[in-house]
Amino acid sequence: MFGIRGLDPFGLAHALLGVAALILGLALLLRRKGTPVHRRIGQAYVLSMLLLNITALMIYDLYGRFGPFHVASVISLATVGAGFVPVYLRRPRAAWIHLHANFMCWSYVGLLAAFVSEVAVRIPGGGFGFAVIAATAIVVAGGAVLIHTRVPRILAAFTTTVS
Repeated sequence: MFGIRGLDPFGLAHALLGVAALILGLALLLRRKGTPVHRRIGQAYVLSMLLLNITALMIYDLYGRFGPFHVASVISLATVGAGFVPVYLRRPRAAWIHLHANFMCWSYVGLLAAFVSEVAVRIPGGGFGFAVIAATAIVVAGGAVLIHTRVPRILAAFTTTVS
């Protein structure tokens, strides 16, 4: 489709869902937490991530079989689920908000790593494997620092206003 290898209907849906998830996730990071708007955007993010990963599991252009990017999709589904279930159930009682915040942030870091990797492999002369590993490592390291430093502060401010 459009002369782009691998951009069949599943690939196009996957790309559009990825862009939607990137935008929704960024909006969640930038907006005030716990509001009705945050919840609505969060629901859209979870749905877009669910559909994004389902389409990823249907794409076999690269290896012709289940491959490492399918494993990453399963991990992504687990991360989104681990962030959604605690906020939906409000359990465990004392820790649900911490689980939600951390797993949803990691879900977005994984999404960013996939996006940056996709861009990196398109740079001529970079080498596919090296581009994916380097891009993923850089994004995950940066995400780890931000999650470790920012999430506790956000949660501290949020939980004092909610209590």
